[in-house]
Amino acid sequence: MRCTGVSARGIRLPVLSKGADLVTIVADELVKASAAPRDSFEFRDGDIVGVTESVLARSQGNYVTLDDIAEDVRRRVPEGDVALIFPILSRNRFGRLLEGIARGVRGTLHVVLSYPADEVGNLLIDPRAFYLKSGQLPGDLFGEKEYDEIFGRYPHPFTGVDYVSYYKKMDPKKIRIHFANNPLSALHFSKTIIVASIHTRFLHREILEKAGASVFSLDQFCSAPLSDGKGFNEEYGLLGSNYSSETSVKLFPRESKRFARALSEELLARTVKRVEVLVYGDGAFKDPAGGIWELADPVVSPGYTDGLEGLPKEVKFKYIADNAGDKSPDEAVREAIRNKGAMDRFAHSTLGTTPRRLTDLLGSLCDLVSGSGDKGTPVVYISGYFDSYLDE
Repeated sequence: MRCTGVSARGIRLPVLSKGADLVTIVADELVKASAAPRDSFEFRDGDIVGVTESVLARSQGNYVTLDDIAEDVRRRVPEGDVALIFPILSRNRFGRLLEGIARGVRGTLHVVLSYPADEVGNLLIDPRAFYLKSGQLPGDLFGEKEYDEIFGRYPHPFTGVDYVSYYKKMDPKKIRIHFANNPLSALHFSKTIIVASIHTRFLHREILEKAGASVFSLDQFCSAPLSDGKGFNEEYGLLGSNYSSETSVKLFPRESKRFARALSEELLARTVKRVEVLVYGDGAFKDPAGGIWELADPVVSPGYTDGLEGLPKEVKFKYIADNAGDKSPDEAVREAIRNKGAMDRFAHSTLGTTPRRLTDLLGSLCDLVSGSGDKGTPVVYISGYFDSYLDE
């Protein structure tokens, strides 16, 4: 009798560099791990391999320098003052980008921060102070002077960074800090706008373009190579980038779907099992203590095999058991699982099952298992994810 359900294990990889044959390396390490004396496992049809976007981007050499960013901004953005709206508060995710953008802007750069928190929940104003004192604001749009006088500085509760000062110091002579939640407030400073938001960028862009602004977004910059060998991402540009050094950032990987398919085919050739593959970055979960939504990437998974498309189709086990009627709870559960193929997502037996995409759920699981520190496990092997209570 089977006594376990889903299992997820981190797989160690050697330290990789540009040009590494990642398909071969990952397949080699998975096969080696499966037969290792400690924590061995079997390959099964329907199992899943997650590979971090970071190692794929590193193997591609997908990096750009701050000078590259500045060059692309100068090439695309007209001369004069520019308003940049709603960046997240992050040293590794946006600090270096802002420095590069500021170098490329030929005029004053008006940085407009959302409040009391950024798009993913990093606080700029103490929540208690915001609710008690926000009535003193002159309107939706205000400046650094009002911010200091009404609320006072609020260093990030986890990092201790004062992001208002941190962003301004990127170029004190060029950068001005403002606060607003309405994207149209940016038009007070310029008709040329850079939208730095991540998940709301399409809405903000549409609103500003309808108002007559000339709008750019982070996914447009570094979306094509500036010269041979330079990094780029044709779909996401600077979105999903991360700190690499004081003078460069690592971009989101390219051709993630092609890589996922190639790794799946390699594992099929070696194991005779059809294993699904996804490339994952940030998980889509929210920290309950800090209130921060971890998803600073534009998507959880930029590429995956076809078997991971769509939403889970599951019954709510405990709901069925609690409403078994004349049947035994075990019998009712087994019957519901057998018949779930005909069930729609609005059926009572699905109550409480949050309709999230498979890749968002799996990418979040992989992110939690692999971590972002020194575990050295940028690959995660998941077994039994698609199994149910009936599977032995």
